[in-house]
Amino acid sequence: MEIRIKNLRARGIIGIYDWEKDHPQDVIINVSMIFDGTLAAQTDKIEDTVDYKRVKKRILDIVEHQHFGLIEKMATAVMDMIMEDSKVEKATVEIDKPFALRFADSVSVSHTVER
Repeated sequence: MEIRIKNLRARGIIGIYDWEKDHPQDVIINVSMIFDGTLAAQTDKIEDTVDYKRVKKRILDIVEHQHFGLIEKMATAVMDMIMEDSKVEKATVEIDKPFALRFADSVSVSHTVER
């Protein structure tokens, strides 16, 4: 099975320029988590699945309380947290930094890890 968190909006310190270090910026986060959902489908218990509410809260904590120079580093920090859950077999994290480039909607980094 696959659980997706789509277009999670957060605000954090991200960037290499002085002005970016002083002002939180918006990011948009998309996550895909592949896992064996057979047991969860049988038991109907949260402990047998990937708790997406918990994942969301932890993503927001990372983005809002850590400082990042690059979105690559932010994507890696989010991925490391997701992969702490042994139920996750494969995950993809994509982080968009809206308006990072003039004339572009956003710049994004996508990071995929598979066990």
